[in-house]
Amino acid sequence: MSQAAVDEAPRVAAESPRVGDRVHAPPTRRRIGRGAVRPILMLGGILAVIIGSAFYWITGGRYVSVDDAYVKAAKESIATDVSGIVMEVPVREGQHVKQGEVLLRLDPKPFKIALAGAIAARDGLLSTLDAEKLDYQRMLSEVKVKEAEVESDQANFDRYASLVKSGGVTRQEYDNARYRLMANKRALESLRVAAAVALTKLGGDPNVDSHTQNDYLQAVAKVDELQRQLDHSVIYAPFSGIVTQVDSVQPGMYLGASTAAFGLVSDERVWVEANPKETELTHVKPGDKVEITVDTYPGHVWNGRVESISPVSGSEFSVLPAQNTSGNWVKVVQRIPVRIKVDRKAGEPALRSGMSVVAEIDTGHKRTWRDLF
Repeated sequence: MSQAAVDEAPRVAAESPRVGDRVHAPPTRRRIGRGAVRPILMLGGILAVIIGSAFYWITGGRYVSVDDAYVKAAKESIATDVSGIVMEVPVREGQHVKQGEVLLRLDPKPFKIALAGAIAARDGLLSTLDAEKLDYQRMLSEVKVKEAEVESDQANFDRYASLVKSGGVTRQEYDNARYRLMANKRALESLRVAAAVALTKLGGDPNVDSHTQNDYLQAVAKVDELQRQLDHSVIYAPFSGIVTQVDSVQPGMYLGASTAAFGLVSDERVWVEANPKETELTHVKPGDKVEITVDTYPGHVWNGRVESISPVSGSEFSVLPAQNTSGNWVKVVQRIPVRIKVDRKAGEPALRSGMSVVAEIDTGHKRTWRDLF
């Protein structure tokens, strides 16, 4: 063994760890890497959440989803303004009818009888009015005759008045001539008054057209009213749709005026009424596109657009609207009805009034960083 090896052995033995002593190994590169990555991951996760939330907020706010929405359709309670016995109901429950199709008929016999009487009265009145014009002409002739008699009586009276002084006629003959003149003058005045009354009935025009006189026009109006009642004894469909509750009316029953017979629901005039919160209407406007899904038909999407936004909230039409001036007031977010027109296509499932709908309105609005401030 060389002298160098002998000198090195004690130094190596001194540096070798002894049993029971804690060994302090130098830190490795792998351990140093883990310590540096951990805070980076923690801060990076928080930063990713912040960035993701900011991105979601900026890209959000464009769509307004409303689940308080329902299918609506034009509907009408079929009724008529005349009373009568139901004669025929030519439709059945759930039947599709077209506009103008007969829905119900009342017994027309009472209406026809009343109309025939009114027509007879109108025509008879026309004859009476024509006779009144002829009667007026007769009165004028009688007036002229009586005027001639008065002139003759006046001449006789004047002659007797000059002769009675000389004894040419007796006092009695003179008095008879005077009384006859007075009576004929009174008769002439009476005939003139009667002629004036007849002329007044003719509207002041002796050649008036009888068809323009008030009495005749009233008779014509009565005929028109009874004709209208006869026409309304048959109920026609005001629009195309489906009839419902038809079995509530049967032939032979009495149907009073303005009493609802059954219902008609349109299959063409269909829309969606959404009721978003007032805070969701900030950027909603007529014309915005809408995607519509109906709970009855999952997976099927209808397209539509916002047709109008109600000028009042739904609570304004409630039976007992809120009285905020009473002092007992709690603020409640109101809902504003929004009417959505549905773009329907052939072959699509049927939309029925009352179905629940989810409407997603595309407002087209995009948020910016300025909205944060």
